[in-house]
Amino acid sequence: MIAANLRLQRRDFTLDVDLALPGHGVSALVGPSGCGKTTVLRALAGLERAQGRVALGDAVWQDDATACFVPTHRRPLGYVIQESALFPHLDVRANLRYGQRRSNGESGRVGLDALIELLGIGALQSRMPATLSGGERQRVAIARALATGPRLLLMDEPLAALDAARKAEILPYLERLHRELALPVVLVTHAMDEVARLADHLVLMRDGRVEAAGALGELTARTDLSLSRQDDAAVVLEATVIEHDTRHGMTLIGCAGSSLWVGESTLPRGAVVRARVLARDVSVTRHRPLETSIVNVLPVIIDSIAAERATALLRLRVDGGAGAAWALLARITSRSLEALELQPGDALHAQIKGVALM
Repeated sequence: MIAANLRLQRRDFTLDVDLALPGHGVSALVGPSGCGKTTVLRALAGLERAQGRVALGDAVWQDDATACFVPTHRRPLGYVIQESALFPHLDVRANLRYGQRRSNGESGRVGLDALIELLGIGALQSRMPATLSGGERQRVAIARALATGPRLLLMDEPLAALDAARKAEILPYLERLHRELALPVVLVTHAMDEVARLADHLVLMRDGRVEAAGALGELTARTDLSLSRQDDAAVVLEATVIEHDTRHGMTLIGCAGSSLWVGESTLPRGAVVRARVLARDVSVTRHRPLETSIVNVLPVIIDSIAAERATALLRLRVDGGAGAAWALLARITSRSLEALELQPGDALHAQIKGVALM
């Protein structure tokens, strides 16, 4: 586990968090600007001197009760920020070797050649940083951070400075790191699409405190959190590929006994995938629709209704049979809520456009 009990007082800001993050996978810190996400990351790295305790497994990096404070350069961690911060006078290979020289040799680091292959930067090794695209620079920066042999990787909005095309270029490499490296990652981001693709554990922060923390799928399906009030409120589903319809460019995925048609995937049958279903892309009807263009129609039960002035957020339970169930969110107008006279416990059908799911 990554344990952090941190207190920090500034003139106009107070940080007060107790974190217990999994020692594997990606933990994402999410919240509005100024809520303390980057401060937490810097305190984990020892760059920000907060009060409290920081430990990674049995290794204690800070404990004010025993006057213990391990400086940043002695903490086996990698740190990636928005700007790649590569040495401009060194080519890619020399930048990576610099990171490798910083390794203390105690943690089971991934070999440099393996990192180069993993991040697809083999053809860039003789290039200077100024000649690389933003996505290429960030891949090199991540490889350099991993070359140090860290036990923990910290990433502070690593894609924020990239345009949509460069972001789309680098995300598959981050997903590959997620799948293939047994290394805990703490990621700070504002982008829920990044969270949906990369995170396993979610920490919602607000005003220097933790609003909620838990598994990604559980928190995204809750209607009592600030996350659900955002325009891009969505549930994230873990599913497996069932079959491909190459003629129509679609893929059928299965989740807890149910199935959904989504945009075409190149992954093989049986592969584990994620689908992000936006609440605004889900509609409900009292009766199963006939002759509809919407390819996903699921029987659901209303678990709860969070009503606002102009809209309502429905938490729906999808029964996949044999005791399997999963949650879905639907955002509808208050006018529709009133016209359909919806109440918790009502049996409905949820409709989701296939083109809305990727």
